[in-house]
Amino acid sequence: MIIRAGVITVSDKGSQGLREDKSGPEIVKMLGQIEAEVNNYEIVPDTIDRIKDALLDFSDQKRLDLIITTGGTGVSPRDLTPDATLAVIDKEVPGMAEAMRRESSKITPHALISRAVVGIRDQTLIVNLPGSPRSVRENLAVILPALRHAVEKIKGDERECAL
Repeated sequence: MIIRAGVITVSDKGSQGLREDKSGPEIVKMLGQIEAEVNNYEIVPDTIDRIKDALLDFSDQKRLDLIITTGGTGVSPRDLTPDATLAVIDKEVPGMAEAMRRESSKITPHALISRAVVGIRDQTLIVNLPGSPRSVRENLAVILPALRHAVEKIKGDERECAL
């Protein structure tokens, strides 16, 4: 099964062409390790409405299996990605977000202020990652081995998990 994925970079400056996005391409590269196909990529400003619109487009219109966002997961006033994600998901997958924070906090205490969310909308898994390429690599590496299995289960795979 090819995982159909999309990447959304959340950045005011990036959406205005004032900053090169280095995190989005890092996600695309890493998703190749699990045979995910990324044909949908967007840079949006740090506003709840624009983030929600992109998430809804990728999940409801494009029917992607996996959406990974980068940026806007901290505690600054413009860090709104988790808020937009919570507004569109049907249920959370807290273990993935907890695992990312746990492992990242071994590297930097700044991980403790991450508000990243992982959740499901219909049959789409949505993952929030921090905005820096280094943080993307560190956090995505933690959950990458579980992504394929999670997507398969969300799509209705009834095989036993313990096999």
